[in-house]
Amino acid sequence: MAEFGESDDSIATFVVSVFVLGFALGPLIISPLSELYGRVYIYHVCNALFVVFSAACGLATNIDMLIAFRFLAGFSGVAVITCGAGSIADMMPVEKRGFYISIWSLGPLLGPVVGPVCAGFLVEAKGWRWVFWIITITSGAVTLASFFVLRESYAPVLLERKAARLRKETGNEKYQSRMKKKGTPRQIFLTAIIRPGRMFFRSAVVMILCLYVAMLYGFLYILFTTFTFVYRDTYGFGSVGAGLSFIGGGVGNILGLAYVGTLSDKIIQRRQAEGKDPKPEDRLHLILTVPSSLTIPIGLMMYGWTADKQLHWILPMIGTGIMGFGSIGILMTINTYLVDAFTLYAASVTAANAVLRSLLGALLPLGGLQLYNKLGLGWGNTLLGLLTLAAAPVPWILYTFGERIRRSPRFRQDF
Repeated sequence: MAEFGESDDSIATFVVSVFVLGFALGPLIISPLSELYGRVYIYHVCNALFVVFSAACGLATNIDMLIAFRFLAGFSGVAVITCGAGSIADMMPVEKRGFYISIWSLGPLLGPVVGPVCAGFLVEAKGWRWVFWIITITSGAVTLASFFVLRESYAPVLLERKAARLRKETGNEKYQSRMKKKGTPRQIFLTAIIRPGRMFFRSAVVMILCLYVAMLYGFLYILFTTFTFVYRDTYGFGSVGAGLSFIGGGVGNILGLAYVGTLSDKIIQRRQAEGKDPKPEDRLHLILTVPSSLTIPIGLMMYGWTADKQLHWILPMIGTGIMGFGSIGILMTINTYLVDAFTLYAASVTAANAVLRSLLGALLPLGGLQLYNKLGLGWGNTLLGLLTLAAAPVPWILYTFGERIRRSPRFRQDF
């Protein structure tokens, strides 16, 4: 910021938030396109654009350029998050889906934790532009490899391609995909582009869970965007030390992934062994969601009060680790539940989830420093903790009544 003559901490926060704002808007276009033309084309185009815009961030000569290219990088980079869960649903049977979604979740959930740790050392040694050079190099290498590795997985697109090939080879126009979408290309696109919104507003289950996830995501990004200031001002950490403050949350994330990823599929497999059909609500089993929901407010309050009283710096990190355990547990269980409940439109329901959570993830941190300045770290995080505690019963209620709600004629919708 000093290089561009900016000293306002809120501008530094906005540089982070605008990337997440791109995450919020990107799925509105990317999701419908993936369900029309397939996942693999979207991956290739968006990944290539992400490489270009990341390089442009490194070349920025003023703060306006940096903000603009950060937004575009977020807009294009969200493709792997928007379509990733859908790709897993395409390829993996339900009894293995939880494990693979947990592996896939490592990237988007650990990225905001591991990134600042690495960036702290890199900025200290080489300067901030090298953060974007490293992102460009690594994402460029992965994008290049993806051209040789990735294949289409979306069933409606694959079936339509097969039907088109048979029509061409035989001249028989009766070969049609059973999953072919009806209407003109324009009508199909418009239907697809509004589907995430329709799913959010017409399905009570989708709306409630998306609101819960969005609140958690927004609170997480309040922490992510204020860690540097908190540890700098409270404990006198430099850029490297402030980056290391993210490790606590990372450890909690890994433990939460191991816990939920292991048990989620075992619950499904146990139902199958008993001769019962698995249902999406099994992903919200109380053994998964009760510990996860309750550790979030505990971690938030521990972080807030230990930092407020300037106790040893390890204690706030333990608090963020406890919160990290709970937050990843909730985010994973809800994401897997939505994919299982709306498998055909997994990309759209993931988009509905991603848009709202990224919007709050972008906007709430803009008031994070003001919140702590007004209430202090202790009461500020207590307020956040009480809000998460009030929302904790949401997955418990849906575990008990979710199937009844989904199957009720009042709530059943054709998306």
